Amino acid sequence: MATVAWSRSQTKNGQPSHTNWPLFILSGPLLILLVVPLLAIIIKTAPATIWEALADEGTRQAISLSLRMSTTTTLLVLIFGTPVAYLLGRRRLRLASLLEIVIDLPTVLPPAVAGLALLMAFGRRGLLGGALDALGIQLPFTTLAVVLAQTFVAAPYYIKTATVGLSGVSRELEQAAGLDGATLWETFRHVLLPLAWRSIIGGATLCWARALGEFGATIIFAGNLPGRTQTMPLAVYLGFEIDMDQALTLAAILLAVSFGVLFVVRTTLRGHATD
Repeated sequence: MATVAWSRSQTKNGQPSHTNWPLFILSGPLLILLVVPLLAIIIKTAPATIWEALADEGTRQAISLSLRMSTTTTLLVLIFGTPVAYLLGRRRLRLASLLEIVIDLPTVLPPAVAGLALLMAFGRRGLLGGALDALGIQLPFTTLAVVLAQTFVAAPYYIKTATVGLSGVSRELEQAAGLDGATLWETFRHVLLPLAWRSIIGGATLCWARALGEFGATIIFAGNLPGRTQTMPLAVYLGFEIDMDQALTLAAILLAVSFGVLFVVRTTLRGHATD
């Protein structure tokens, strides 16, 4: 009888059904905090103002710049961040803990501090400013500065996620590929990548979304120049100072773009996970 009673209390996934409600109750306050502000933006934004904003040249420039810069940032992080994730996930490094701290720091630093750090490093009076100026390169308040600011704050999200995926692949498979004569690149391409690609894509998506929403480091290091360095978050900030309706409209557009991309990627990954 005890066995029958226990089996009846199970759901199809093998979890006790009566444990869901306490979890939902405890999750409620945080879910409300996350959902209600987003709904407020949608409810307070009139659909007609969105079309008016999209017809504005400045808004279209900000949207285009944001999408191009966040995509460029993500591609750069994929190229240069994947080796870092590989080192952390597949190699035993003596300074691994220190490296992880360095990678995590941009995620906990205030955005203003991140922007100031970039300015002190690459600005005209920064550590590398003199050398860059001698080469005729000026980074602050340029489009490239937007990419650098986004990369600085968004790269850790990709590296940490990709590291988890790469570290989960059995080392025996990597060793077997090495014994068969596979190079490091061939092992990564034919062994690690097929098994860790969900983490890599998921990390790249987080990186892209974080870059798209970057504000603090960008405004300090790249400025807020319309058509040149003014991304959507900066346009929202400028709209907030001038016209609340404009700020709400721009925020709704940014929210819709971010939600759409995240929804498509998450749905695709989940679909492959159930195949």
